[in-house]
Amino acid sequence: MSASTELCPCGSKKLFTQCCLPLLLGEKTAQTPEQLMRSRFTAFYRADAWSYVLRTWHPAHRPAVSETELAAESHSVKWEKLEVRDAKMDGDQGEVTFCAWYRDQSGLHPHLERSQFVRWQGEWVYTVGEFLPYSRAAKIKPNDTCPCGSGKKYKRCCG
Repeated sequence: MSASTELCPCGSKKLFTQCCLPLLLGEKTAQTPEQLMRSRFTAFYRADAWSYVLRTWHPAHRPAVSETELAAESHSVKWEKLEVRDAKMDGDQGEVTFCAWYRDQSGLHPHLERSQFVRWQGEWVYTVGEFLPYSRAAKIKPNDTCPCGSGKKYKRCCG
């Protein structure tokens, strides 16, 4: 599928070319914390926009890691799907709670996080994230739709 017809990996249901791609290319900047978080997920999903991930991380919170190191770390994980649970914005501060599903050698896993964002030098940037426990009650049941986005039942897909 070409970039002009594929849906954006961030789950917005918009075309990639009209959603996160202009942000990843530096043609546009995120207008909200949620838009920034979605574009950062897309960078992890694609595993090819590490300069964007670093550029959108507040310098006071950015780890001392290079694009090459981020790329090397990404080889063991494949990000599959994003679910935004809550997004708040108050002036120059924002918060987004999300669940990002990833696959590693042992299977499919949820990454539940509440992320903090601030407007810095006129642009939204990520500061810190708080990892949240994933409730056992919210675990995937065999007949649930698979979180990987295939549309199949979990037991027939990733389960």
